[in-house]
Amino acid sequence: MKLNRDKVDIALARKKMTVCELAKSYGVSRARINVILNSQVVTPVCAGRVADALGVDVTEIID
Repeated sequence: MKLNRDKVDIALARKKMTVCELAKSYGVSRARINVILNSQVVTPVCAGRVADALGVDVTEIID
Protein backbone atom coordinates (compact mmCIF):
# COMPACT_ATOMS: atom_id res chain seq x y z
CA MET A 1 0.00 0.00 0.00
CA LYS A 2 1.37 3.41 -0.93
CA LEU A 3 0.37 6.75 0.51
CA ASN A 4 -0.23 9.45 -2.08
CA ARG A 5 1.77 12.42 -0.80
CA ASP A 6 -0.30 14.91 -2.83
CA LYS A 7 -3.53 13.60 -1.31
CA VAL A 8 -1.99 13.74 2.17
CA ASP A 9 -0.93 17.34 1.53
CA ILE A 10 -4.48 18.20 0.41
CA ALA A 11 -5.89 16.61 3.59
CA LEU A 12 -3.36 18.59 5.65
CA ALA A 13 -4.46 21.80 3.91
CA ARG A 14 -8.14 21.05 4.51
CA LYS A 15 -7.46 20.50 8.22
CA LYS A 16 -5.09 23.49 8.34
CA MET A 17 -2.44 21.18 9.85
CA THR A 18 1.32 21.12 9.48
CA VAL A 19 3.42 17.99 9.19
CA CYS A 20 4.59 18.64 12.76
CA GLU A 21 0.97 18.66 13.98
CA LEU A 22 0.30 15.47 12.03
CA ALA A 23 3.31 13.85 13.68
CA LYS A 24 2.03 14.83 17.14
CA SER A 25 -1.44 13.50 16.34
CA TYR A 26 0.06 10.25 15.01
CA GLY A 27 2.41 9.98 18.00
CA VAL A 28 5.80 10.06 16.27
CA SER A 29 8.52 12.59 15.51
CA ARG A 30 8.42 14.88 12.48
CA ALA A 31 11.35 13.00 10.98
CA ARG A 32 9.55 9.67 11.34
CA ILE A 33 6.33 10.99 9.78
CA ASN A 34 8.38 12.23 6.81
CA VAL A 35 9.87 8.74 6.42
CA ILE A 36 6.35 7.28 6.49
CA LEU A 37 5.00 9.80 3.98
CA ASN A 38 7.92 9.25 1.60
CA SER A 39 7.94 5.44 1.86
CA GLN A 40 7.22 3.37 -1.22
CA VAL A 41 5.18 0.89 0.84
CA VAL A 42 3.40 1.23 4.19
CA THR A 43 1.42 -1.31 6.16
CA PRO A 44 -2.37 -1.07 6.23
CA VAL A 45 -2.17 -0.28 9.96
CA CYS A 46 0.22 2.61 9.30
CA ALA A 47 -2.01 3.97 6.53
CA GLY A 48 -5.00 3.70 8.83
CA ARG A 49 -3.22 5.56 11.63
CA VAL A 50 -2.20 8.37 9.27
CA ALA A 51 -5.80 8.61 8.05
CA ASP A 52 -7.08 8.70 11.64
CA ALA A 53 -4.57 11.41 12.54
CA LEU A 54 -5.83 13.44 9.57
CA GLY A 55 -9.48 12.69 10.28
CA VAL A 56 -10.11 11.26 6.80
CA ASP A 57 -10.99 7.87 5.34
CA VAL A 58 -7.94 5.82 4.39
CA THR A 59 -9.15 5.56 0.78
CA GLU A 60 -8.67 9.33 0.43
CA ILE A 61 -4.90 9.16 0.96
CA ILE A 62 -3.74 5.96 -0.77
CA ASP A 63 -2.93 5.17 -4.39
